[in-house]
Amino acid sequence: MASMDVTIDVIIVMQTVVGLLGNVFLLCHYIILYFTRYRSRSTDVILQHLIVANVLTLLSKGIPQTIAALGWEHSLSDFGCKLIFFLHRVGRGVSMGSICLLSVFQVIMISPQNSRWAELKVKAPKYIVPSICLCWMLQMLVNIIYPVRMYGKWNDKNITKRRDFIYCSILFALVLIFSDVLCLGLMLWNSGFMVFLLYRHKQQVEHIHRSCASPRSSPESRATQTILLLVSSFVYFYTLSFTFQVILSFVEHPSLLLVYMGIIMAACFPAVSPFLLMSRDSTVHRLYFGWIRNAHSSAVMRTM
Repeated sequence: MASMDVTIDVIIVMQTVVGLLGNVFLLCHYIILYFTRYRSRSTDVILQHLIVANVLTLLSKGIPQTIAALGWEHSLSDFGCKLIFFLHRVGRGVSMGSICLLSVFQVIMISPQNSRWAELKVKAPKYIVPSICLCWMLQMLVNIIYPVRMYGKWNDKNITKRRDFIYCSILFALVLIFSDVLCLGLMLWNSGFMVFLLYRHKQQVEHIHRSCASPRSSPESRATQTILLLVSSFVYFYTLSFTFQVILSFVEHPSLLLVYMGIIMAACFPAVSPFLLMSRDSTVHRLYFGWIRNAHSSAVMRTM
């Protein structure tokens, strides 16, 4: 049992560290894009806020487990427990809101010129920053109820077992899921509509691609595919995490393995999403792989 605890601790710590490194690297990448000659895209602002939300989620899940793994059981107070839970809820909510906003924005941008969305194409970029700020404020207002109605098992008389350190007791089990259901439904509807638009666009230009030896997809199509990948990944990991949360809510004495699996599932998307974005972003390859090639060429020239 002790070896299993150590193994899961290592997995959670590695997941947190790798996820944080990926998110920080990608955030630095977007900051460099903003201050260089490369033109910043409208969706970059949304992705930057998604990265910040990912960092909050990873820290709020990884820090308590890292503290527990190191044996620093008295390091986090009751206030710290409430703050971490609040940050996790806000980060998770902003992450969902950012992906939902991404899908809505992309549907508007790839919609046909003769559709009802066409007139919003010019106005949509202006509303990105206000929408993101509104998302942050709403998540803070909605989730402030959790620290207020929550207490932790953080007294000196009841900190003898490690599992008492990991979780905070919740006075109420009713979760505010209306916004989650709304965002998930909107994401799925937008995803279906984007798939339909991509398929129709492919059918319309198929005769052009027949005469091309190596056809390349348009930037809009690549961006849409990236957002679809993000949405599908988020829905998949959210479903797994929500399933574990439901099981933990109804099981009176859940096993420690089940608790650990819930922690891992909750941090999967924040840890994986930056690498999905980097694998689909051509500017990463142009900037950094080009810089590596130039640095290597300069080193070779100095040795000659």
